[in-house]
Amino acid sequence: MFPNSILGRPPFTPNHQQHNSFYALSPTLYSHQQLIDAQYNFQNVDLSRAVTLQPLTYGTVSPIQTSTSPLFRGRKRISDEKAFPLDGKRQRFHSPHQEPTIINQIVPLSGDRRYSMPPLFHTHYVPDIVRCVPPLREIPLLEPREITLPEAKDKLSQQILELFETCQQQTSDLKKKELCRAQLQREIQLLFPQSRLFLVGSSLNGFGARSSDGDLCLVVKEEPVNQKTEARHILTLVHKHFCTRLSGYIERPQLIRAKVPIVKFRDKVSCVEFDLNVNNTVGIRNTFLLRTYAYLENRVRPLVLVIKKWASHHDINDASRGTLSSYSLVLMVLHYLQTLPEPILPSLQKIYPESFSTSVQLHLVHHTPCNVPPYLSKNESSLGDLLLGFLKYYATEFDWNTQMISVREAKAIPRPDDIEWKNKYICVEEPFDGTNTARAVHEKQKFDMIKDQFLKSWQRLKNKRDLNSVLPLRAATLKR
Repeated sequence: MFPNSILGRPPFTPNHQQHNSFYALSPTLYSHQQLIDAQYNFQNVDLSRAVTLQPLTYGTVSPIQTSTSPLFRGRKRISDEKAFPLDGKRQRFHSPHQEPTIINQIVPLSGDRRYSMPPLFHTHYVPDIVRCVPPLREIPLLEPREITLPEAKDKLSQQILELFETCQQQTSDLKKKELCRAQLQREIQLLFPQSRLFLVGSSLNGFGARSSDGDLCLVVKEEPVNQKTEARHILTLVHKHFCTRLSGYIERPQLIRAKVPIVKFRDKVSCVEFDLNVNNTVGIRNTFLLRTYAYLENRVRPLVLVIKKWASHHDINDASRGTLSSYSLVLMVLHYLQTLPEPILPSLQKIYPESFSTSVQLHLVHHTPCNVPPYLSKNESSLGDLLLGFLKYYATEFDWNTQMISVREAKAIPRPDDIEWKNKYICVEEPFDGTNTARAVHEKQKFDMIKDQFLKSWQRLKNKRDLNSVLPLRAATLKR
């Protein structure tokens, strides 16, 4: 996979084994004094540890000259940047190994219709800052089994497949996010030497689109962090670091003091928007759980992507505005596929409890799904029928008032009798920590709008059997 990364692999039995070195996150307890030390580190960064910029050849673009200033103050962007294609933008840093970035092509190019998972590339990697993460025993890399995309036998299924192939996240998209993650990790380790930065969410779980933002989780220790005090203080230092020393590359950094505080920013080079949190480790675990579901059955990814596009088009896919988050939508799709008379998906946490447990150490989470073979379902429903069934299930069958959506149990279960679930309009259980991922839907008006959209879209799609009737394909394709 990527150097200095713990990107996951699809959950398939290996044809043969190769070896690579991974590096464990060293569990660290950041005391109040250590946070003060981090602030001191911010003010007195050792310039000898800064990464020197090197000329870079990126793709087919000629070498791009970059500045060698370690603090990157007052950097100006290349004025004629528009003359270069997006992939030709310069890289901010470069590994001292002088090796090209080698990536695992997690997502195929749109022209490759046959497979949803190309072969892996392998590389051995020696960390740039070996003092930060002690070496772990070698872990075998797994060669994935090629997965054919489902066959489309009707117009609606064909439309779903074509939209998926056009809009799914590409290798180049993931590469840009990973390059940013790897270099930001080096910078943040100047403040917190034993920290580790993880790419999480839709970028990595198999359900990302070309337009998906990047989610990052900064882990400073394996133990929980107080999000109201400690996490905010850590993010304040990170935010200040971005504003002062990385202003040439990071724009619009904002510290959002939410229940789980984040730093929002935009990477000027890749033009990707990022959200960075501290020690929200459940996000790392659910990334690889969802990734396993994504590659367990070949209809899952196309169905999820079109439903996310549908929800976004109808303005019911924005937790910041009181509607459903993308994560909640994915869990709703998985739950529906688990509850069919002939299920398309099982409960992975029931079948493989040892693999999807909170007791699994974070630096091993990426490896646990590799032992899960593809799920063979007797359900042969087309993508079109599954989309119709999903809309109908939540429009007419699911009891919003008394039931909770549970992927962990693979069924709808009664709401618990506690404050987390009482008087909530939508209840979607987080598979690991048991919280309500749909708690953002706290207004009856928004809840009614969501239910109404499920009903209207189901009725319209049932009559016309044309995806354009509920999701204009031209607009969805242009948005990517």
